[in-house]
Formats: sequence, C-alpha cells, structure tokens
Amino acid sequence: MNILVCDDDKEIVDAIEVYLKNEGYDIYKAYDGIQALDVLKKENIHLILIDIMMPNLDGMRTTMKIREDKNIPIIILSAKSEDYDKITGLNVGADDYITKPFNPLELIARVKSQLRRYVNLGSLEKKTGVFRTGGLEVDDEAKTITLDGEQVVVTPIEYGILKLLTENVGKVFSMDQIYEAVWNEPSYNPENTVAVHVRRIREKIEINPKDPRYLKVVWGIGYKIEKI
Repeated sequence: MNILVCDDDKEIVDAIEVYLKNEGYDIYKAYDGIQALDVLKKENIHLILIDIMMPNLDGMRTTMKIREDKNIPIIILSAKSEDYDKITGLNVGADDYITKPFNPLELIARVKSQLRRYVNLGSLEKKTGVFRTGGLEVDDEAKTITLDGEQVVVTPIEYGILKLLTENVGKVFSMDQIYEAVWNEPSYNPENTVAVHVRRIREKIEINPKDPRYLKVVWGIGYKIEKI
C-alpha cells in the first residue's frame, strides 16, 4: 500500500515515515499541496495524510482539489484542536482527522482502519447483494451507488453509511450506531463527524438536500433511509 504524507514540517514527515514503514507501507513525501498533487499524478496512492497549514497550497484547498476526481482516504493532520477546523476538514472531503501531537499507535490504527475501508469499499458485514429503495441502489458486490441509473461517486465512508442504511431501509440508526458500524471503533461524541458526512451524501443523492427524499433525519434519534 502506498501512503502520501504531506506536511511542511520535515521532521514530522520523517517521523510518520518511520512509523508507517515499520508497518510495511511504502511512503511518498510532499511538503506542500502543490507537491502532493504532483505525486498523485505520478503514483498510485492509496491514502493521504495531509497537514492543514502549509505554504503555497494548504491542506484544505488540496483536499478539495483531490476530491474533484479521487475517492482515496484522506486524513487531515493539524495542530489545531478546535471543532471548526475538524468540521471544515470533513466538509471539504477528508475522511478522518488527527490533532498534533498525536500518538503513533493511534495514527497507525486510523491509517489501517481507513485502508481496510477503502479496500472493502465500506463492506460492513458478510451480507452481500443489491439494496434499493426508489431510484437509489447500493450494489454491494460491485461496490457501487447508483441513483436513477446514474453512478454516484462516493468516498469509502459515504459508501459505508449508505450501505448500512439502505440494507436496513426504514430502520433508524443513532449517530453512535452509525459511527461504530462504519468507523469500526467506539464512538466518542460522533455528532459532528456523522452529520458532516450525511450532509455530503445528501448533496450527492438528493435533488434538494434541505428537503431530502431518501436520507431522513429522525429528530432526537438519528438517521434512516426512507422506504419508497
């Protein structure tokens, strides 16, 4: 597996390289967003670790550029711990977020989790098949989402959420249940993280995201895919 590490602090990049090489990953390095995009053009990258604050092209704008045509997992690195930065990172397309300084074991665990999800494209259970409601279809064998016959490009996290809800049409899942099923780890105040991904999904599958037909909120409880 090839991992791109992008941070303007070369010591951090070198440290992450050591941690991940010890786990058997091949590491590519960049020190700003422009270099990162150049690496992506030349190499087959499976996951990106990227800092927010960088010269020339910062992590947020780089993530937005990557998301124009790639769905590979992106983990944001930042010295900032405010919820605003975390939510902004998720909003522009990141899959996860780690605050510096970080525990190397946590970093490795999150990388492995995202890569498993990427390889399996959100396969949460052994159950396979095609799940549909109305014009929305999740094909868990082809690992695709289609809406009215047109394929919808989603990230592995988005696929995981849609698969969970669509194969259980009409069932309401709390944010804790969604987080634990899709992220495959215990939930600790997952509201912002789940809500941001749900908002991104709605922008892709709903004609009017503010008045969704498929992905409904059940106030005070969680979310469900409507049976149509």
